[in-house]
Parts: sequence; structure tokens; C-alpha cells
Amino acid sequence: MNKTMAYSGKTSLKSILLRHETILLLVLAAEWFYFNSVGPRFGSLDNSFDIVRHSVEIGLLALVMTPIILTGGIDLSVGSLLGLCAILFGKLWRDAGLPIPVAAVCTLAIGALAGGLNATLITWLRLPPLIVTLGTFSLFRGLAEAITRGVDTFTNFPASFLFLGQERWLGVPAQAPIFVLVALAVWLLVHRTTFGRSFRAIGFAPEGARYAGIPVERRLAFAYVLAGVVAALAAIIYTARLGQAKADAGTGYELFAITAVVLGGTSIFGGVGSVHGTLLGVAAIAVLSNGLVHARQPREMAGMLTGVLLILALSSSVVPKMLASLRAHRQISRAEKQQSNTA
Repeated sequence: MNKTMAYSGKTSLKSILLRHETILLLVLAAEWFYFNSVGPRFGSLDNSFDIVRHSVEIGLLALVMTPIILTGGIDLSVGSLLGLCAILFGKLWRDAGLPIPVAAVCTLAIGALAGGLNATLITWLRLPPLIVTLGTFSLFRGLAEAITRGVDTFTNFPASFLFLGQERWLGVPAQAPIFVLVALAVWLLVHRTTFGRSFRAIGFAPEGARYAGIPVERRLAFAYVLAGVVAALAAIIYTARLGQAKADAGTGYELFAITAVVLGGTSIFGGVGSVHGTLLGVAAIAVLSNGLVHARQPREMAGMLTGVLLILALSSSVVPKMLASLRAHRQISRAEKQQSNTA
């Protein structure tokens, strides 16, 4: 009995240590200790808050990208939508004369409409999410460029609004509580509700989910509309942090968001993943980007290493399947040889 319990204890400990999230947490710790050793100010409280402040927008996009990728989909338009929403927010405030709160609510509604466009094309017309969001990626960025003619920039926002992105509240960056609330809401949705668990079922087998009575189209539509709303929220926070809104806002953010999700252990093929894994992925990318600056490395290194991380994360989900397939093929070949020798 004791041996059985000891064996099961060792097995459970081994499974915990080999979990993707545990390995990523160790990588994150290694990043932190390395950059703290080469950059004297890296481990300071001010720099830690700076890492949080600069990673909130990408973190928000990664959070809502998680349910989408769990369903086997993708949204390449979130970065462009962030830029479009930032421009429209500035235009509603400056040109339409709306108060900041009203302009913010209108911006969130615009984000919902943009997410609804993706949802309609994907669920009603049954178009592939990759193609749809690649098209809206160009559409949203093109609209932002057309509205500003490529040169107009919205600035001179009131100090009460800039507080959201540049100051501290209760000792932490003012945007951090918003990020925590969104992260908690998405985590509860995905991990603690039957509604959220259906995302995994859709990712495993969409037709099987339909036979099980899950309204697949509604679930998919919800995921893409949610992504639009949160992208608009990220645009408002982005504008408050930089104090300006330009057409190129959010450029490349979709790559960082997808990398964080996949790096956190969510399979790009859908069905497997976690929100806490995504949060670790966001932290790993944020620490890497900030640490390279303190290590006095070129900024281009951050993009290069992020691409390497994405390739490694994608390979980690594909390579085991390939190895398992090769083992099965070898076993079949050996069995066939044995049968032929026996005959």
C-alpha cells in the first residue's frame, strides 16, 4: 500500500514538473535572473511596474485570443483593430466633441461591431478564420490610414484620462487592475463554466460538438465579438499610455498575442490550452523585451527571439505527434516482419 502511494506520489510530482506551464515558469525565472544579473536596474520595482505597464495591451489581446485558438480559429485582425479603435476614439473626442467616457463607450461598441463582422463571415458564410481575419487585418488598418490620411495624430488628451496609462493607482500601474479583472473574467469563463468548456469541444471536433447539442456558431460568434470589444479596450489604454493615437498603433501586436497564447501551451490546432498558460506566455515575452533593453541589445533582437519562441512553441505541439506516428509505424513494420518470418 505504501509503495503504491509512493509510486503514485512520484508519478504525480513528475507530471507536475513536466507540465508545459511548469517548464514555462522555470524559463521565466531563468530570464528574470539572467537579465537581473546583466542589467543593474532590471529587478527594481519601478522597472517591474514598467514591464506591467507596457505589456497590458498585448496581454489583453492574448487573453481573448485564447478562446479563439481553443476553438481551432485565429484572429489576425486584433492589432489592426486596436489601431482603428484608437483613431476613432481620438476622433470622437476631438472632432465630435464627445466626453472621454462617452467616446470610450462608443469605441467599445465599434470594437464589438468589428468583431461581429469577423463572426458573421466565419459563422454564416463558413469562411476560414485565417482568410477572414487576414482580410479584416488589411481592412481595419486601411481604414485607419484613410481616416488620418497617414499624417493626422490625436494628442492633448486631458490629464484625467492620461492617468489611466501613465500613473499609479494604489501603488500599481493604473491599468493593471483592469487587466487583472479581464484576466479573471476570461479565466472563469474558460475554466469554470460549461459555456467556456465548449470552446475546447469545438476545437477537438466541431461536428461532434454540434451532435452534442452545442450551438457552435453562437459560441464562435461570441469569441470573435469578445475579441473585438477587448481590442477596443486595449486601444483606449494604449492611447492613455502614449498620450496619442496614430494609424500605426498596435502594429505587430497580433503576432505577440498569438505567440504568447501558443507559448503558454494552447495548441494552434485547438482543443488544448489554458488562460494561466497564456498569462505566463505574456510574462515571458514582456520580460524578454524589457530585459534585452537593459542588456543593451538591439531592439530588433526582441522581434527575432519572439519569432524563434513562436517556432519552438509550435514545434513542441507537432514534434511529439510526429515521433508517436514514427514509433507506431516502426511497430507495425516489426509486426509485419515477424508475421512474414513466421509464415
